[in-house]
Amino acid sequence: MTETDKLKDLAKNIKTWGETLGFQQVAIVKPDLGSASKRLLDWLGSGYQGSMQWMGEHEDKRYIPEKLVENTLRVISVRMDYLTDSNMIAVLKDSNKAYISRYALGRDYHKLIRRRLANLSKQIETEIENLGLSHLQLTQRPFVDSAPVMEKPIAEQAGLGWIGKNTLLLNDKAGSWFFLGEIYISLELPVDDSQQTNKCGNCRACLKVCPTNAFPEPYVLDARRCISYLTIESYDPIPEELRPLMGNRVFGCDDCQIICPWNRYSSETREVDFSPRHNLDNSDLLTLFEWTEAEFNRNTEGSPIRRLGYQRWLRNLSVGLGNAPTSKEIIAALQKRLEDPSELVREHVQWALERQTQGANRRSGNITVDLTVNLTAE
Repeated sequence: MTETDKLKDLAKNIKTWGETLGFQQVAIVKPDLGSASKRLLDWLGSGYQGSMQWMGEHEDKRYIPEKLVENTLRVISVRMDYLTDSNMIAVLKDSNKAYISRYALGRDYHKLIRRRLANLSKQIETEIENLGLSHLQLTQRPFVDSAPVMEKPIAEQAGLGWIGKNTLLLNDKAGSWFFLGEIYISLELPVDDSQQTNKCGNCRACLKVCPTNAFPEPYVLDARRCISYLTIESYDPIPEELRPLMGNRVFGCDDCQIICPWNRYSSETREVDFSPRHNLDNSDLLTLFEWTEAEFNRNTEGSPIRRLGYQRWLRNLSVGLGNAPTSKEIIAALQKRLEDPSELVREHVQWALERQTQGANRRSGNITVDLTVNLTAE
């Protein structure tokens, strides 16, 4: 058997092993990121990244894979589905509920997928020895939404889908409810050439449904207006003019996925670890707002939500409560937070109280609230 034949067999095995490890799709690509890097630079030049300055760092490593991992010749790109329920719209329509992006309901995907990719790497290493290819000096490194890796352009070129108008990767058989991962590898494996064509057509559903109008044009996202950025990435106060538009979305936003016609083909995941924890797929805003910091830390252990921290968790929930129907219970809970040690929390609590009070005065005229609070740093 020639070396080329051995590498072909290895490529087939990699896909079989990947499916056994729980990936719904595995493909191999020799990425060309020239066009993607130009689009990113244009995007950065427009300031759409907000405070995510890291997106403009490590340019060479981002655009040239072998600068990130020495001797990289191919990238193994994988897809893992994560959708676990179909009650998104019901939660969004209930203003007393807290909407949390579906990807964050269960175990942190970074850890789960990284472990699976590490197992796949070990199988590749073992097979290289079995095939008598140790002289190729294998170098490989797995990534999961980490390091300067252009995941979506790589996956698009690998045939896992196309980048849609909402800037997410869409697959004509699986929609967009999935995670991506990669292994940079030094082997000259045969590549896949089944790239999907862009099938968005004239559809503009995702652009129209965005609550905060975060798409200045198709295929371009202004992160500064995106609810996912505002509630997860940003450490700053949420701009007041955007707060009423956020509704009950307190950790991320899935509207542009929910509305996408291609997601009618998505399937619920078989990964138990992605199942919702602590009823986070259907919890009341007030219940989550009343968590102590110890409860937050305990209930978000092993969850993507943990990186938010308790203060930003309360910040986001305050906005949701300010947008909720007026109730004495909500007003009482907010009042208890008026003297919170965090200036960030206090400012959003006061905004929410003002919204609740305005609504209460319109409805009954008999609820009074003391909004006196020192918003300056302690």
